[in-house]
Amino acid sequence: MHRQCVNAMIGGENFNVQRFLRGIPTSAGVYIMKNADEAPLYIGKAKNLRNRLRSYFRPSGLSHRIQTVMQQVESIETIITKTETEALLLENNLIKSNKPFYNINLRDDKSYPYIRLHNTHEFPKLSFYRGNRKEPGRYFGPFSSASAVRETLSQIQKVFPIRQCRDSFFKHRSRPCLQYQINRCTAPCVGLIEPEVYQEDVDQVVYFLTGKSQDLNDSLMQKMEQAAEQLEYEQAAKYRDRISAIQRLREIQSVDGGSTDFDVIAALFLNGILCIQLVIFRSGRNIDYKTLFPKIKVEVDLAEALGEFIPRYYLEREVPSLILVDRPVKGTSVIENVLREQTNRMITIRNPVRGAKVKLVELARNNALNAIRQIQNEHEAIQERTASLVESLQLAETPERIECFDISHLAGEKTVASCVVFDKSGPVKSEYRTLNITDVGMADDYAALQQALTRRYRKARDSNGKLPDLVLIDGGKGQLNAAVEVMDELQIADIRIFAISKGKERKAGNEQIWGTESTKPVKVQQEALLHLQHIRDEAHRFAILGHRSRRNKAHRQSVLERIPGVGPRRRSALLRHFGGMQGLNRAGIEQISSVPGISASLAEKIHFELHG
Repeated sequence: MHRQCVNAMIGGENFNVQRFLRGIPTSAGVYIMKNADEAPLYIGKAKNLRNRLRSYFRPSGLSHRIQTVMQQVESIETIITKTETEALLLENNLIKSNKPFYNINLRDDKSYPYIRLHNTHEFPKLSFYRGNRKEPGRYFGPFSSASAVRETLSQIQKVFPIRQCRDSFFKHRSRPCLQYQINRCTAPCVGLIEPEVYQEDVDQVVYFLTGKSQDLNDSLMQKMEQAAEQLEYEQAAKYRDRISAIQRLREIQSVDGGSTDFDVIAALFLNGILCIQLVIFRSGRNIDYKTLFPKIKVEVDLAEALGEFIPRYYLEREVPSLILVDRPVKGTSVIENVLREQTNRMITIRNPVRGAKVKLVELARNNALNAIRQIQNEHEAIQERTASLVESLQLAETPERIECFDISHLAGEKTVASCVVFDKSGPVKSEYRTLNITDVGMADDYAALQQALTRRYRKARDSNGKLPDLVLIDGGKGQLNAAVEVMDELQIADIRIFAISKGKERKAGNEQIWGTESTKPVKVQQEALLHLQHIRDEAHRFAILGHRSRRNKAHRQSVLERIPGVGPRRRSALLRHFGGMQGLNRAGIEQISSVPGISASLAEKIHFELHG
């Protein structure tokens, strides 16, 4: 890529706009607006850099977002590219790597789940996948959530008996597993199906996942008729049952006369919330949808928002041949050219004004409006509950930050503490944390809580980090006193501390709220109690999730990995010498010490860990 960089300062009393613009090239490229700290504020592309930047210095007619940006800009860096298409690609990469404050902030594509077909194996399998899709295989998606992927996999397995087991499980089978018994797998692991017959099922799954259900249905109908003509009624019945199962599985609505792949996108900005609604159609059928809330700092022009969203969304995804939008998009021809170069196919972006497609666009826009209203209702409910909380707990002001702690363990094993964070808008999940608790007595919740609080707030105090206005503890008076001791020891004041206990019979609604200023439970309003319950339940959920994760990780870990002095090479030598853990468990100390690299003292340690 041939590039030339120009970095021009635009601040100060002696700044001359015309002189500055004369130094800007007229070619295509990317411009980066920076503040006094050299932090990127906004990154954009242009067919003519000088003309685009000149528009930012107009006395009037600027959008609210651009006015806000220009008030903070201290320098502008320009990067020349050979074509406008190249500028769009560079702009996309720079936005992803720099995350400018005033650009639309999208979630990274790696967070979206897919179905992966491991087609390099003789007997391919289907699996859940989340990642950068560099691993070999064919990917279907992305799906709107992990639960949508797992539900789809579950439904597919009921119709197409494709294996979903791990390769390590597959290799070591000597007899069919339970999935074969319930007719959800054809047991290729023990040779009960030929590769050619298995591949037919795989091909049918691909047809279904790519939205070609009608083609699949026609093919199965033809095979059923052929089997019936050849008097193979049992085989014909199998085809009939599969056709019926596929029809039940297609819980999707057809579009009249439609048979192409296309997406419908609508953008709506209302009361400070930007919503982009994406509805996905494959072979004329609605197969999925996504409701996205890109993070923005100020009001945006919706045509500009779509112009930013479409290339950033589709550059790393499967692109349909047609993208319908609810308004004209800025830079449509450039975006189409980029997507065509990426896919080697004709890609069209169109704003329909008549016909059946208009109704689909209106449907997407209505869904976006409904999504924003739901968000607003949630925000209003949180604000009402927060106001009730301030009144009930007699707080001096509305808490900007609430942190809640809970402890989770199983009979004292693998204790984990959770810390969840709430602000005025609700949960701040990016700041949730789990802490692995060590060196405490069996099921000693008080000691575990004190360790968690000490680690959390000592670090925040020493590094001038964020401190909450209110701390909520899942527990009773004892847990509250333990928390107060930690705060006194750390000399952290001005943080109100409360505890919420289950109350009588541990029923929801009977919770008791304990404060530091009274020996009796604090009486709170219903709305305030609902808010505290919500925060407590979120901390409880996150603690259980962390505990299960830690426990499962420990159970997956080999006993040998926990023995000091037994590294990967020695583990491999032991398992290779004895043929696995079963043979090692039967070995004595002398036999273990006979393995190359294993001393007598280390053999004693290994034997002790295995047998106590």
